[in-house]
Amino acid sequence: MRINKIKKMMKEGKPVVNGWLQIPSTVSTEAMAHQGWDSLTIDMQHGLVDYSNALPMLQTISSTDVTPLARVNWNEPGQIMKILDAGSYGVICPMVSNKKDAENFVQACMYPPNGYRSFGPVRGLIYGGSDYAKHADNEMLKLAMIETKEALEKLDEIMSVKGLDGIYIGPADLSLSIGEQPGFDKPENSKAYSEILRILEHAKKNNIFAGIHNGTPEYANKMIEKGFNFVTVGSDQRSIGAGAKNIVEKIKGSSNKEESKTY
Repeated sequence: MRINKIKKMMKEGKPVVNGWLQIPSTVSTEAMAHQGWDSLTIDMQHGLVDYSNALPMLQTISSTDVTPLARVNWNEPGQIMKILDAGSYGVICPMVSNKKDAENFVQACMYPPNGYRSFGPVRGLIYGGSDYAKHADNEMLKLAMIETKEALEKLDEIMSVKGLDGIYIGPADLSLSIGEQPGFDKPENSKAYSEILRILEHAKKNNIFAGIHNGTPEYANKMIEKGFNFVTVGSDQRSIGAGAKNIVEKIKGSSNKEESKTY
């Protein structure tokens, strides 16, 4: 079976730089896939992407050596299984708040006896290889999002679930859950920043990967220095907006339009 390159990288201590796809287009996906990202995540939660868009986007990513991932819109087994069958090599699952949530997520990604994933990887076999069934449980990356107040109180019970590869921090929802304004790149004097570091320490203690969404490459580098294994920077939509704004400002002068600090 095709090796999950980014799982191998993280096990070897190499940080993964992940791109984020919110635009339902194979053209923008192809452009992103040729920029040097280690992985690209199709955002089916807050992005404008549904399954009919995601499938050709996965095919487009697969024409390169970039690892294809997806964030599903909820911890729902049918959607998790379907996107894995379509050839995603990992799932980021939102709103995992306790051990039961984490178990349900992980087991939806794994075949019996380790889980309850139904067998039918129509495109997974094409992308992964004929021995997909034998190795898929280990190769699929399973990241649970830590972003609710309940999850912050139950970090160890979530992170101890067998088969969970790691956690992924969504700073916007995390901030809202503790009474702060949503946004990326939290300042060091914020409660959210303290919680981010606390989550990271629990991940290290439980020997699992830790990922986080960032607004800038500078902040992503800072998070790598702190010990994060997996960093996302912005999104395709934000990259287009920032690039276009930069061009216009160089010609017409500074714009008063403030860039969004979230998605």
